[in-house]
Amino acid sequence: MSGNPHSIPVHDQDSSAQSVTAATAVPAEMRPTLQMKVGSGAIAFDDTGGSGPLVIAVPGMGDVRNEYRYLTPYLIGACYRVVTVDLRGHGASSPRWSDYSARSIGGDLLSLMAHLGSEEAIIIGNSFTAGAAMWAANDAPTKVKAAILIGPVLRDPPNGIPWYLRAVLSIGFSGPWRVRFWLWYFKSLFPMRKPADFASYCTALGENLREPGRMIALKNMLNLSKSDTERMLHKVEMPVLVVMGTKDADFPDPAFEANWVADRIGAQLLIIKGAGHYPHTEMPEQVGPAIVNFLGTGKA
Repeated sequence: MSGNPHSIPVHDQDSSAQSVTAATAVPAEMRPTLQMKVGSGAIAFDDTGGSGPLVIAVPGMGDVRNEYRYLTPYLIGACYRVVTVDLRGHGASSPRWSDYSARSIGGDLLSLMAHLGSEEAIIIGNSFTAGAAMWAANDAPTKVKAAILIGPVLRDPPNGIPWYLRAVLSIGFSGPWRVRFWLWYFKSLFPMRKPADFASYCTALGENLREPGRMIALKNMLNLSKSDTERMLHKVEMPVLVVMGTKDADFPDPAFEANWVADRIGAQLLIIKGAGHYPHTEMPEQVGPAIVNFLGTGKA
């Protein structure tokens, strides 16, 4: 991190810290599921309401909008209006689409802003959908005020995907065990601690992924190249906070990847020690205040 002048100091995780409890979460199911038509499909979302600045939070692939149940309370407490969205093919959105690219999802976010009657928004994207946030900003730079990129996957692996990992993915997605395979991988992304509601969350996620078309959507997203997103990154100018866990299993060297992203787009960087791919769920008591502080400093 010493090479990045925009870095926020590393946060240490006290092993005696109180575990995340379900009582601190605000599940998306507490709000009505709303729908926005996009072509022949529909995008599902929920809305906390209010007159504060709009924050649109988009989950990573293979997950649903309830991913943000632990981060939402911090944003609500800071008087933001929070809208969480289900990706194409995921959650309560339509299962089958002709395009699952990050750019198409970025277009959905811009359409959602128009649907909500909002001229601008802050976008939070996790993993694959960090690219959607950047595409939305690229395609409508006056509308995306800032972005929070959590565990961002914005380029293809520099050395490609190892053959053995390609083989594992091929086998994992080829049979009736594919949902169990994904849930096994999903559970591995929380190396430090899991929230108290994790078992019920995984059960509900598995039920959703077993619906027709859901795993096809996920597989299509997994197979997409991010090269177009990588080429676009340097064009986007806006305040960005990159949040990365030091044990994010999606990257051989999470700190290196985080610095690469931050340097490429001129972002601030928050490293959460011990966290995996979902630091906002695993350690919300660190990530939530840091995001609110970033948004409230006048930089966003």
